[in-house]
Amino acid sequence: MLSLMTSNPPSPSPSIFKEKESLSQLPSMATAASYLSAVQQADSCAHTHDNPHAPLTPTFSISSSVTTSSEDSVDEDDDNNTCFVNPHTPPTSEQVFTTAHTEFGHCANEAYRCVSKHDYTKPFQEHTIEEPPCYVHFATYISFLILHMLGHLRDFFGKRFAKSHFTHLMPHNGYAPLNSSFDSFVLRRLKRRMDDCYAQPITGIPGRTVLVLDRYSPDYNHTQIYTGGNTRALNISSYNYLAFSQGRGSWADAVAESIRRYGVSSCGTRLDSGSNDLHVSAEALVAHFLGTEDALVCSMGFATNSTFIPGLAGKGTLIISDELNHTSMRVGIRQSGAEVRIFKHNNMSSLESLLREVIIQGQPKTHRAWKKILVIVEGLYSMEGTLLNLPKIVELKQKYKFYLYIDEAHSIGSLGSRGRGVTDYFNIPPGSIDVLMGTFSKGFGAAGGYISGPKTLIDALRLRSHSGPYAEAIAPSVITQVVVSMASIMGVAPAPQLTKSTLFPSFDSSIVAPKESAAEFPGMAPASMLPTWMNLCPSLTDGSEARTRMRRLAFNCRYLHVGLKKLGFIVYGHAPSPIVPLLIFNPGKLPLFVRMMRARPIPIAVVVVTYPATSFETGRVRLCPSASHTKEDIDIVLRACDEVGGILDMKHGSCERWGIDEVCERAVELVHSV
Repeated sequence: MLSLMTSNPPSPSPSIFKEKESLSQLPSMATAASYLSAVQQADSCAHTHDNPHAPLTPTFSISSSVTTSSEDSVDEDDDNNTCFVNPHTPPTSEQVFTTAHTEFGHCANEAYRCVSKHDYTKPFQEHTIEEPPCYVHFATYISFLILHMLGHLRDFFGKRFAKSHFTHLMPHNGYAPLNSSFDSFVLRRLKRRMDDCYAQPITGIPGRTVLVLDRYSPDYNHTQIYTGGNTRALNISSYNYLAFSQGRGSWADAVAESIRRYGVSSCGTRLDSGSNDLHVSAEALVAHFLGTEDALVCSMGFATNSTFIPGLAGKGTLIISDELNHTSMRVGIRQSGAEVRIFKHNNMSSLESLLREVIIQGQPKTHRAWKKILVIVEGLYSMEGTLLNLPKIVELKQKYKFYLYIDEAHSIGSLGSRGRGVTDYFNIPPGSIDVLMGTFSKGFGAAGGYISGPKTLIDALRLRSHSGPYAEAIAPSVITQVVVSMASIMGVAPAPQLTKSTLFPSFDSSIVAPKESAAEFPGMAPASMLPTWMNLCPSLTDGSEARTRMRRLAFNCRYLHVGLKKLGFIVYGHAPSPIVPLLIFNPGKLPLFVRMMRARPIPIAVVVVTYPATSFETGRVRLCPSASHTKEDIDIVLRACDEVGGILDMKHGSCERWGIDEVCERAVELVHSV
């Protein structure tokens, strides 16, 4: 049993960017290197304990949280056997988990917890865009101007004097080019220059840390050469919000058992042998989880929007869409054939004025009343980190009588005291929403998506949407992960044993949650909704571990968001959001930020976003904390951003600025101030 010898927070490490300073001269570098080496040895030892014949592989890393109370002693216990490596064995908490430190950091300090819910004593914070100084915009536009001028000049002369490099953009052997040089300009002249920052190959589980494969490019990212090495980095860029994507524990055990029982993949579409009792159980569980009558699952999140929306709308229907809705919704809206109108992002005044106009004017040419009006929005916007103003939009819905479709791809599981998304966060009955859509690839650590709502609607979508009769069913192993994750959030209540015919009817019907559950969120999931062979550990059946994860996620999100603002950065979105967009603006700084973060004493893996996912002038790094991160992990990220942001001149925020040490010391105060 090892214990943490000090409760003082670590001192800030010196800059690694000072000139004429070797790695050996930096004590923090040496300490980090020896520490990570010790962690790797410990994890290798644990790996061989699980499988003594397996080769040693580099897994698992960085320390767990440094807690601020003396009673938070730490230990590491894996199946009641401890692998000691002195003197740098990574600390863990008093709690005993079956996961390794790279997947889930252990933090026993209850002060680093927060409940995700809306405070109705404060007004909803409208989405405001904070502008940087004028010289930042000027430099950004000049950068893009130079990029376009030089890029188009290179294309012009290259097509005439270096035709072999432009064959795919010119007529060749009687074939027309697949795309024009103009269409592919951004891809070739901007994205390719920093492909090492966009497409970082990893191996293993994207948990608290991630193992990035080392590579280099001798030809400006036209090709990448792998060195055979890898780098363990702190992962602040994955959508694994509740850290349910794990290699060990009850989730992994249940998935392994499903593979033994059902095989690796599905064997057909929803209308043949592809569906089984797991899919019916999952649909019943989703409906119970959301408090709706019925639900339908789909094997792909993108296809959930793009194939189900055409089944909801058609000719004579008006769709009103937020201007920043995801591409999957835009594709589905185009395929529906309905009329489309756009309102300003999350602006309820713009939505109301548009509703008044379209209701008064009616359909084009005939001015007849619309057959139906469908408003499509997101619960949490993936590029902006903004929350939907649900109370206001529900008020407008009652006033103007439209149907409401909410995409909860990023909000389900990550928002609300019970993890039920934006309706739970704002404590609004889910029956107020007509259609709830979400995915399993973020909060649940799986893949696929769902549509939930009234049973009559879901029954119609089973037949009318392309994903119903034609798409592949979700693989049993994946749907098992969904069932276990969702059940662990709700908790499992014992229930009378039902017969198979009662619990699992034929696959083309559905299990319907009790009608009274549509008015409010139901409690624990009945044990009868889970397969009989699925045995969960007590911390999952009572929901305690999932509640801890949700509270840790809420703390980490708020701390990172508010901490960055206090350091002087421009940050978009709302504090409860697990997506924290840190604005960089200038395209030349995007790859530099990623590479400098990767070169830290403790490497940090981040991703950047620019045009066409955002506007030209609002390039950003998108940080995604998860429940697996400890308070110390967020400290590391904040210190790195503070140093790198100072070097790259990124601190243009108008908020009152604090020093990094003050931010780390007053973290709990910051979190509870929002």
